[in-house]
This record gives sequence, structure tokens and C-alpha cells, in this order.
Amino acid sequence: MRNEMMLRVEAMDVLIKALGEIDAERFISIIKSDNFDYTEWRRKLWKDKTIDEIYNMGVKFEKTKADL
Repeated sequence: MRNEMMLRVEAMDVLIKALGEIDAERFISIIKSDNFDYTEWRRKLWKDKTIDEIYNMGVKFEKTKADL
């Protein structure tokens, strides 16, 4: 298991690679300033998808992750 600092650094690296530095910072700013309820967001995120669809999305992501 990663410690908190390692997790933060890795997460920032992923965000920056995916969004670029400016949009990664914007994303974090939005999350911090909003009354963002992560649990509620996750409940609604894929509510119309089946388990198989979500699994296939994960498989596809894992295949493309090496390109990031």
C-alpha cells in the first residue's frame, strides 16, 4: 500500500499527463471549492452501465494506460 504522499504524487502525475498542468490544477481547484460529494458522484457515475460494461472499460483503460 502507498503512503499518502506517494499517492498524491502519483495522482498528480496522472492528472497532469491526462489533462496538462493547467487543467489538472483547475480540476483540483474545482474539487476543493465545490461542495463536491465524491460518494454521491461515484453512485451516479456509471449507474446506467452494467458490470460487464464497466469491466470492459477498465480493460480498455489498462491497455491504453501504458501510453500515458
